[in-house]
Amino acid sequence: MKDDKLNHSTSNEATETQNSETSRRRLRRNRRKLQKNDQEEQAPKKRLWVQLRILPIWLRLILVIFWLAVVVALGLSIGYGYIGDGNTFDIFKKETWTHIIDIIEGKE
Repeated sequence: MKDDKLNHSTSNEATETQNSETSRRRLRRNRRKLQKNDQEEQAPKKRLWVQLRILPIWLRLILVIFWLAVVVALGLSIGYGYIGDGNTFDIFKKETWTHIIDIIEGKE
């Protein structure tokens, strides 16, 4: 019986020390949080990401359309001039396109 009381008292002491230790940890954690909040309030907020557009969106769209036209003209001139054995600058003439459309429609 005496041993049970002794074991019970040691277990009570152990739980008391654990409880006091956890409460100390909680207090320290809360103090750190408060200090951190105070530091954040005092320091000016930093912007982590600022997006700077060098070219506006409307200018990007115009550039994409321009480069698309340049690439299409270059592809047509290479295809018609070098592969098709025609004059490279004939793709810019209306007669060439009417002739191609006539071939597609079956008029020639």
